[in-house]
Amino acid sequence: MMNKIGNWFYRFLRKTQKYTGTDNVYLFRDGFWLTSGQMVSMAIAFLSAVAFANLLSAETYGNYKYILSLLGILAVFSLDGIRAATIQAVARGLEGSFYTGFKTKLKWGLLGSLAAIGAAIYYWSKGNNLLPIPLLIAAVSLPLMYASQISGAFLGGRKLFGVQTLYGIINQVVSVGAIITALFITKNLFWLITVYFVSHTFLNYFFYFLTKIKFQPNKKEDAKTIGYAKHLSLMSVLNYITLYLDKILLFTFIGPAQLAIYSFAVLIPEQINNIAGNLNTLAIPKLTQKSREEIKANMMKKFWKLALLTGVIIVLYIIIIPYFFKIFFPKYLSSVTYSQVFILTLISFPASLIGATFQAKMMKKELYLSKVIVHFSRIILFVILIPIYGIWGLITAEVGASVLSLFLILFLFRKF
Repeated sequence: MMNKIGNWFYRFLRKTQKYTGTDNVYLFRDGFWLTSGQMVSMAIAFLSAVAFANLLSAETYGNYKYILSLLGILAVFSLDGIRAATIQAVARGLEGSFYTGFKTKLKWGLLGSLAAIGAAIYYWSKGNNLLPIPLLIAAVSLPLMYASQISGAFLGGRKLFGVQTLYGIINQVVSVGAIITALFITKNLFWLITVYFVSHTFLNYFFYFLTKIKFQPNKKEDAKTIGYAKHLSLMSVLNYITLYLDKILLFTFIGPAQLAIYSFAVLIPEQINNIAGNLNTLAIPKLTQKSREEIKANMMKKFWKLALLTGVIIVLYIIIIPYFFKIFFPKYLSSVTYSQVFILTLISFPASLIGATFQAKMMKKELYLSKVIVHFSRIILFVILIPIYGIWGLITAEVGASVLSLFLILFLFRKF
Protein backbone atom coordinates (compact mmCIF):
# COMPACT_ATOMS: atom_id res chain seq x y z
CA MET A 1 0.00 0.00 0.00
CA MET A 2 2.77 2.44 0.94
CA ASN A 3 4.61 1.63 -2.30
CA LYS A 4 1.46 2.33 -4.34
CA ILE A 5 0.96 5.67 -2.59
CA GLY A 6 4.62 6.52 -3.09
CA ASN A 7 4.49 5.66 -6.79
CA TRP A 8 1.30 7.66 -7.26
CA PHE A 9 2.81 10.69 -5.54
CA TYR A 10 5.98 10.38 -7.63
CA ARG A 11 3.93 10.37 -10.84
CA PHE A 12 1.91 13.33 -9.56
CA LEU A 13 5.08 15.36 -8.93
CA ARG A 14 6.38 14.51 -12.39
CA LYS A 15 3.14 15.50 -14.13
CA THR A 16 2.91 18.85 -12.32
CA GLN A 17 6.43 19.85 -13.40
CA LYS A 18 5.04 21.32 -16.62
CA TYR A 19 3.09 23.82 -14.51
CA THR A 20 5.81 24.71 -12.00
CA GLY A 21 8.74 24.57 -14.44
CA THR A 22 10.77 22.92 -11.66
CA ASP A 23 12.12 19.49 -10.79
CA ASN A 24 9.34 18.79 -8.29
CA VAL A 25 10.77 15.45 -7.18
CA TYR A 26 14.08 17.09 -6.26
CA LEU A 27 12.29 20.05 -4.69
CA PHE A 28 10.03 17.85 -2.57
CA ARG A 29 12.66 15.27 -1.61
CA ASP A 30 15.46 17.63 -0.62
CA GLY A 31 13.34 20.71 0.00
CA PHE A 32 11.26 18.67 2.41
CA TRP A 33 14.29 18.19 4.64
CA LEU A 34 15.36 21.81 4.53
CA THR A 35 11.85 23.13 5.09
CA SER A 36 11.21 20.64 7.88
CA GLY A 37 14.45 21.73 9.50
CA GLN A 38 13.46 25.36 9.20
CA MET A 39 10.05 24.66 10.68
CA VAL A 40 11.73 23.01 13.65
CA SER A 41 14.07 26.01 13.82
CA MET A 42 11.04 28.32 13.92
CA ALA A 43 9.51 26.27 16.71
CA ILE A 44 12.75 26.39 18.70
CA ALA A 45 13.12 30.14 18.11
CA PHE A 46 9.52 30.56 19.22
CA LEU A 47 10.09 28.64 22.47
CA SER A 48 13.22 30.67 23.09
CA ALA A 49 11.31 33.91 22.49
CA VAL A 50 8.54 32.85 24.88
CA ALA A 51 11.17 32.10 27.53
CA PHE A 52 12.89 35.46 27.08
CA ALA A 53 9.56 37.31 27.02
CA ASN A 54 8.43 35.77 30.30
CA LEU A 55 11.69 35.34 32.22
CA LEU A 56 13.55 38.56 31.37
CA SER A 57 12.49 42.17 31.53
CA ALA A 58 12.36 44.11 28.25
CA GLU A 59 15.37 46.16 29.32
CA THR A 60 17.50 43.12 30.17
CA TYR A 61 16.53 41.40 26.93
CA GLY A 62 17.38 44.56 25.01
CA ASN A 63 20.84 44.56 26.61
CA TYR A 64 21.28 40.89 25.69
CA LYS A 65 20.40 41.58 22.03
CA TYR A 66 22.70 44.59 21.99
CA ILE A 67 25.68 42.54 23.18
CA LEU A 68 25.02 39.82 20.62
CA SER A 69 24.77 42.48 17.91
CA LEU A 70 28.18 43.89 18.88
CA LEU A 71 29.66 40.42 18.81
CA GLY A 72 27.86 39.51 15.58
CA ILE A 73 29.63 42.27 13.66
CA LEU A 74 32.95 40.61 14.53
CA ALA A 75 31.87 37.61 12.44
CA VAL A 76 32.81 39.68 9.39
CA PHE A 77 36.39 38.51 9.97
CA SER A 78 35.42 34.84 9.55
CA LEU A 79 35.06 35.11 5.74
CA ASP A 80 31.46 33.96 5.56
CA GLY A 81 31.67 33.78 1.76
CA ILE A 82 33.64 30.55 2.09
CA ARG A 83 30.41 28.70 2.86
CA ALA A 84 28.71 29.72 -0.40
CA ALA A 85 31.88 29.05 -2.40
CA THR A 86 32.20 25.61 -0.78
CA ILE A 87 28.64 24.65 -1.74
CA GLN A 88 29.40 25.59 -5.33
CA ALA A 89 32.72 23.68 -5.39
CA VAL A 90 31.43 20.56 -3.65
CA ALA A 91 28.50 20.41 -6.09
CA ARG A 92 31.16 19.95 -8.79
CA GLY A 93 32.90 17.17 -6.86
CA LEU A 94 35.75 19.40 -5.63
CA GLU A 95 35.56 18.84 -1.88
CA GLY A 96 39.02 20.03 -0.80
CA SER A 97 37.52 23.39 0.19
CA PHE A 98 36.08 21.59 3.23
CA TYR A 99 39.61 21.45 4.64
CA THR A 100 41.10 24.65 3.27
CA GLY A 101 37.90 26.57 4.03
CA PHE A 102 38.04 25.50 7.68
CA LYS A 103 41.69 26.51 8.04
CA THR A 104 41.17 29.81 6.24
CA LYS A 105 38.12 30.73 8.34
CA LEU A 106 39.99 29.79 11.51
CA LYS A 107 43.00 31.93 10.57
CA TRP A 108 40.96 34.99 9.59
CA GLY A 109 38.74 34.54 12.62
CA LEU A 110 41.72 35.38 14.81
CA LEU A 111 41.41 38.95 13.54
CA GLY A 112 37.91 38.96 15.02
CA SER A 113 39.40 37.82 18.32
CA LEU A 114 41.89 40.69 18.28
CA ALA A 115 39.08 43.14 17.50
CA ALA A 116 37.01 41.75 20.39
CA ILE A 117 39.94 42.11 22.78
CA GLY A 118 40.50 45.67 21.57
CA ALA A 119 36.81 46.49 22.09
CA ALA A 120 36.90 44.96 25.59
CA ILE A 121 39.88 47.15 26.53
CA TYR A 122 38.12 50.21 25.11
CA TYR A 123 34.90 49.67 27.10
CA TRP A 124 36.87 48.85 30.24
CA SER A 125 38.85 52.09 29.90
CA LYS A 126 35.52 53.96 29.63
CA GLY A 127 34.32 52.47 32.91
CA ASN A 128 31.78 50.13 31.29
CA ASN A 129 31.56 46.97 33.40
CA LEU A 130 28.88 45.23 31.29
CA LEU A 131 30.62 44.63 27.94
CA PRO A 132 34.32 43.72 28.49
CA ILE A 133 33.85 40.17 29.80
CA PRO A 134 31.31 39.10 27.10
CA LEU A 135 33.70 40.48 24.48
CA LEU A 136 36.59 38.45 25.91
CA ILE A 137 34.41 35.33 25.84
CA ALA A 138 33.70 36.05 22.18
CA ALA A 139 37.42 36.51 21.48
CA VAL A 140 38.07 32.94 22.63
CA SER A 141 35.06 31.37 20.88
CA LEU A 142 34.55 33.15 17.56
CA PRO A 143 37.28 31.62 15.32
CA LEU A 144 36.40 27.98 16.02
CA MET A 145 32.66 28.59 16.23
CA TYR A 146 32.44 30.11 12.75
CA ALA A 147 35.11 27.95 11.09
CA SER A 148 33.24 24.80 12.07
CA GLN A 149 30.16 25.93 10.14
CA ILE A 150 31.89 24.75 6.97
CA SER A 151 30.37 21.31 7.57
CA GLY A 152 26.89 22.62 6.69
CA ALA A 153 28.19 24.00 3.39
CA PHE A 154 29.80 20.66 2.54
CA LEU A 155 26.59 18.73 3.26
CA GLY A 156 24.59 21.23 1.18
CA GLY A 157 26.97 20.87 -1.76
CA ARG A 158 26.69 17.08 -1.54
CA LYS A 159 22.88 17.47 -1.45
CA LEU A 160 22.79 15.59 1.87
CA PHE A 161 19.97 17.82 3.04
CA GLY A 162 18.51 15.21 5.38
CA VAL A 163 21.80 14.91 7.27
CA GLN A 164 22.29 18.67 7.21
CA THR A 165 18.82 19.17 8.67
CA LEU A 166 19.30 16.53 11.37
CA TYR A 167 22.60 18.03 12.50
CA GLY A 168 21.08 21.51 12.50
CA ILE A 169 18.08 20.43 14.59
CA ILE A 170 20.24 18.70 17.20
CA ASN A 171 22.52 21.74 17.33
CA GLN A 172 19.62 24.12 17.90
CA VAL A 173 17.76 21.96 20.39
CA VAL A 174 20.82 21.52 22.61
CA SER A 175 22.07 25.13 22.40
CA VAL A 176 18.66 26.74 22.94
CA GLY A 177 17.88 24.20 25.66
CA ALA A 178 21.05 25.30 27.41
CA ILE A 179 20.07 28.98 27.14
CA ILE A 180 16.54 28.37 28.46
CA THR A 181 17.93 26.32 31.34
CA ALA A 182 20.30 29.17 32.15
CA LEU A 183 17.35 31.61 32.13
CA PHE A 184 15.63 29.60 34.85
CA ILE A 185 18.79 29.67 36.95
CA THR A 186 20.05 33.21 36.45
CA LYS A 187 19.20 36.53 34.84
CA ASN A 188 22.86 37.58 34.76
CA LEU A 189 23.99 38.67 31.28
CA PHE A 190 27.51 37.32 31.82
CA TRP A 191 26.28 33.77 32.32
CA LEU A 192 23.75 33.99 29.49
CA ILE A 193 26.46 35.10 27.05
CA THR A 194 28.84 32.42 28.34
CA VAL A 195 26.29 29.66 27.80
CA TYR A 196 25.50 31.00 24.33
CA PHE A 197 29.08 30.92 23.08
CA VAL A 198 30.24 27.76 24.83
CA SER A 199 27.27 25.73 23.57
CA HIS A 200 27.47 26.99 19.98
CA THR A 201 31.24 26.54 19.72
CA PHE A 202 31.22 23.00 21.11
CA LEU A 203 28.30 21.86 18.96
CA ASN A 204 29.58 23.43 15.73
CA TYR A 205 32.96 21.77 16.12
CA PHE A 206 31.40 18.44 17.09
CA PHE A 207 29.40 18.32 13.85
CA TYR A 208 32.40 19.47 11.81
CA PHE A 209 34.45 16.60 13.23
CA LEU A 210 31.58 14.13 12.74
CA THR A 211 31.15 15.20 9.10
CA LYS A 212 34.88 14.86 8.46
CA ILE A 213 35.01 11.32 9.90
CA LYS A 214 31.72 10.04 8.48
CA PHE A 215 31.81 11.44 4.93
CA GLN A 216 35.57 11.79 4.37
CA PRO A 217 35.59 14.63 1.82
CA ASN A 218 38.03 14.13 -1.05
CA LYS A 219 41.08 16.36 -1.48
CA LYS A 220 40.23 17.57 -4.99
CA GLU A 221 40.19 21.33 -5.11
CA ASP A 222 39.59 24.27 -7.41
CA ALA A 223 42.35 26.83 -6.88
CA LYS A 224 39.82 29.59 -7.59
CA THR A 225 37.46 28.62 -4.75
CA ILE A 226 39.15 30.47 -1.89
CA GLY A 227 39.75 33.56 -4.04
CA TYR A 228 36.09 33.54 -5.05
CA ALA A 229 35.16 33.05 -1.40
CA LYS A 230 37.12 36.14 -0.43
CA HIS A 231 35.20 38.15 -3.02
CA LEU A 232 31.92 36.88 -1.59
CA SER A 233 33.15 37.70 1.91
CA LEU A 234 34.07 41.22 0.88
CA MET A 235 30.57 41.63 -0.51
CA SER A 236 29.12 40.41 2.79
CA VAL A 237 30.93 43.02 4.92
CA LEU A 238 28.12 45.50 4.40
CA ASN A 239 25.61 42.71 5.02
CA TYR A 240 27.10 42.03 8.46
CA ILE A 241 27.08 45.73 9.27
CA THR A 242 23.42 46.13 8.25
CA LEU A 243 22.47 42.91 10.04
CA TYR A 244 23.54 44.32 13.41
CA LEU A 245 23.90 48.08 12.99
CA ASP A 246 20.14 48.54 13.19
CA LYS A 247 20.01 47.07 16.70
CA ILE A 248 23.05 49.00 17.85
CA LEU A 249 21.57 52.30 16.64
CA LEU A 250 18.18 51.53 18.19
CA PHE A 251 19.83 50.75 21.52
CA THR A 252 21.92 53.91 21.33
CA PHE A 253 19.14 56.34 20.41
CA ILE A 254 15.98 54.95 22.04
CA GLY A 255 17.15 52.40 24.61
CA PRO A 256 17.05 48.65 25.36
CA ALA A 257 13.29 48.38 25.95
CA GLN A 258 12.50 49.66 22.43
CA LEU A 259 15.12 47.30 21.03
CA ALA A 260 13.25 44.45 22.70
CA ILE A 261 9.96 45.60 21.09
CA TYR A 262 11.62 45.69 17.67
CA SER A 263 13.26 42.27 18.20
CA PHE A 264 9.87 40.66 18.78
CA ALA A 265 8.35 42.53 15.82
CA VAL A 266 10.87 41.03 13.38
CA LEU A 267 11.13 37.60 15.00
CA ILE A 268 8.65 35.73 12.79
CA PRO A 269 9.28 37.64 9.52
CA GLU A 270 12.98 36.81 9.85
CA GLN A 271 12.14 33.12 10.31
CA ILE A 272 9.93 33.22 7.21
CA ASN A 273 12.79 34.81 5.30
CA ASN A 274 15.04 31.99 6.49
CA ILE A 275 12.60 29.40 5.15
CA ALA A 276 12.51 31.26 1.85
CA GLY A 277 16.30 31.18 1.84
CA ASN A 278 16.18 27.38 1.68
CA LEU A 279 15.20 27.77 -1.96
CA ASN A 280 18.63 29.23 -2.69
CA THR A 281 20.34 26.36 -0.90
CA LEU A 282 18.42 23.93 -3.10
CA ALA A 283 18.89 26.00 -6.25
CA ILE A 284 22.65 26.61 -6.27
CA PRO A 285 23.75 22.98 -6.84
CA LYS A 286 21.16 22.62 -9.63
CA LEU A 287 21.94 25.97 -11.25
CA THR A 288 25.67 25.18 -11.19
CA GLN A 289 25.01 22.27 -13.54
CA LYS A 290 22.78 24.18 -15.99
CA SER A 291 23.85 26.29 -18.94
CA ARG A 292 23.14 30.01 -19.07
CA GLU A 293 20.76 29.43 -21.97
CA GLU A 294 18.64 27.00 -19.92
CA ILE A 295 18.53 29.40 -16.98
CA LYS A 296 17.64 32.39 -19.13
CA ALA A 297 14.78 30.51 -20.79
CA ASN A 298 13.02 29.47 -17.56
CA MET A 299 13.98 31.89 -14.79
CA MET A 300 11.32 34.58 -15.24
CA LYS A 301 8.47 32.04 -15.25
CA LYS A 302 9.68 30.81 -11.86
CA PHE A 303 10.07 34.40 -10.67
CA TRP A 304 6.41 35.28 -11.30
CA LYS A 305 5.16 32.11 -9.62
CA LEU A 306 7.27 32.90 -6.57
CA ALA A 307 5.97 36.48 -6.61
CA LEU A 308 2.37 35.23 -6.45
CA LEU A 309 3.19 32.87 -3.57
CA THR A 310 4.99 35.66 -1.72
CA GLY A 311 1.97 37.96 -2.04
CA VAL A 312 -0.31 35.32 -0.52
CA ILE A 313 2.09 34.79 2.41
CA ILE A 314 2.27 38.53 3.12
CA VAL A 315 -1.53 38.96 3.17
CA LEU A 316 -2.07 35.92 5.41
CA TYR A 317 0.61 37.09 7.82
CA ILE A 318 -0.90 40.57 8.19
CA ILE A 319 -4.28 39.02 9.03
CA ILE A 320 -3.08 36.35 11.46
CA ILE A 321 -0.25 37.97 13.42
CA PRO A 322 -2.37 40.14 15.82
CA TYR A 323 -4.07 37.02 17.20
CA PHE A 324 -0.72 35.24 17.50
CA PHE A 325 0.74 38.02 19.66
CA LYS A 326 -2.35 38.20 21.87
CA ILE A 327 -1.92 34.53 22.71
CA PHE A 328 1.86 34.16 23.03
CA PHE A 329 3.38 37.62 23.53
CA PRO A 330 0.76 39.74 25.31
CA LYS A 331 3.49 41.90 26.86
CA TYR A 332 4.61 42.93 23.37
CA LEU A 333 1.35 43.88 21.62
CA SER A 334 3.01 47.15 20.64
CA SER A 335 5.18 45.08 18.28
CA VAL A 336 2.23 43.96 16.12
CA THR A 337 1.90 46.95 13.79
CA TYR A 338 5.65 47.08 13.28
CA SER A 339 5.62 43.37 12.42
CA GLN A 340 2.79 43.76 9.89
CA VAL A 341 4.76 46.38 8.00
CA PHE A 342 8.11 44.61 8.33
CA ILE A 343 6.73 41.51 6.56
CA LEU A 344 6.79 43.61 3.37
CA THR A 345 10.55 43.02 3.30
CA LEU A 346 9.65 39.60 1.91
CA ILE A 347 8.89 41.37 -1.39
CA SER A 348 12.47 40.81 -2.55
CA PHE A 349 12.31 37.04 -2.03
CA PRO A 350 11.38 36.10 -5.64
CA ALA A 351 14.48 37.94 -6.89
CA SER A 352 16.73 35.97 -4.52
CA LEU A 353 16.45 32.98 -6.87
CA ILE A 354 18.07 35.13 -9.55
CA GLY A 355 20.74 36.09 -7.01
CA ALA A 356 21.41 32.37 -6.53
CA THR A 357 22.05 32.19 -10.28
CA PHE A 358 24.72 34.87 -9.96
CA GLN A 359 26.39 32.80 -7.22
CA ALA A 360 26.15 29.51 -9.11
CA LYS A 361 27.80 31.03 -12.18
CA MET A 362 30.40 32.97 -10.13
CA MET A 363 29.27 36.30 -11.61
CA LYS A 364 31.35 38.60 -9.42
CA LYS A 365 30.32 41.90 -11.02
CA GLU A 366 26.59 41.22 -10.65
CA LEU A 367 27.06 39.97 -7.10
CA TYR A 368 29.03 43.05 -6.11
CA LEU A 369 26.48 45.42 -7.62
CA SER A 370 23.42 43.62 -6.21
CA LYS A 371 24.85 43.35 -2.70
CA VAL A 372 26.98 46.45 -2.24
CA ILE A 373 24.46 48.96 -3.61
CA VAL A 374 21.60 47.57 -1.52
CA HIS A 375 23.57 47.24 1.72
CA PHE A 376 25.20 50.64 1.35
CA SER A 377 21.77 52.20 0.76
CA ARG A 378 20.43 50.42 3.82
CA ILE A 379 23.24 51.76 6.01
CA ILE A 380 22.64 55.32 4.81
CA LEU A 381 18.92 55.00 5.53
CA PHE A 382 19.67 53.57 9.00
CA VAL A 383 21.92 56.47 9.92
CA ILE A 384 19.43 59.07 8.66
CA LEU A 385 16.07 57.61 9.75
CA ILE A 386 16.69 55.75 13.04
CA PRO A 387 17.82 58.79 15.09
CA ILE A 388 14.76 60.72 13.87
CA TYR A 389 11.96 58.15 13.70
CA GLY A 390 13.23 55.25 15.82
CA ILE A 391 11.64 51.89 15.03
CA TRP A 392 9.53 53.31 12.19
CA GLY A 393 12.64 54.76 10.61
CA LEU A 394 14.35 51.38 10.77
CA ILE A 395 11.40 49.52 9.25
CA THR A 396 11.09 52.12 6.49
CA ALA A 397 14.77 51.59 5.68
CA GLU A 398 14.37 47.79 5.56
CA VAL A 399 11.32 47.84 3.29
CA GLY A 400 12.92 50.43 1.03
CA ALA A 401 16.08 48.36 0.72
CA SER A 402 14.04 45.27 -0.17
CA VAL A 403 12.26 47.12 -2.98
CA LEU A 404 15.61 48.39 -4.26
CA SER A 405 17.05 44.85 -4.17
CA LEU A 406 14.10 43.51 -6.16
CA PHE A 407 14.43 46.00 -9.02
CA LEU A 408 18.24 45.99 -9.07
CA ILE A 409 18.49 42.20 -9.42
CA LEU A 410 15.84 42.19 -12.16
CA PHE A 411 17.78 44.89 -13.99
CA LEU A 412 21.08 42.97 -13.75
CA PHE A 413 19.41 39.78 -14.95
CA ARG A 414 18.40 41.50 -18.20
CA LYS A 415 22.09 41.34 -19.19
CA PHE A 416 22.53 37.71 -18.12
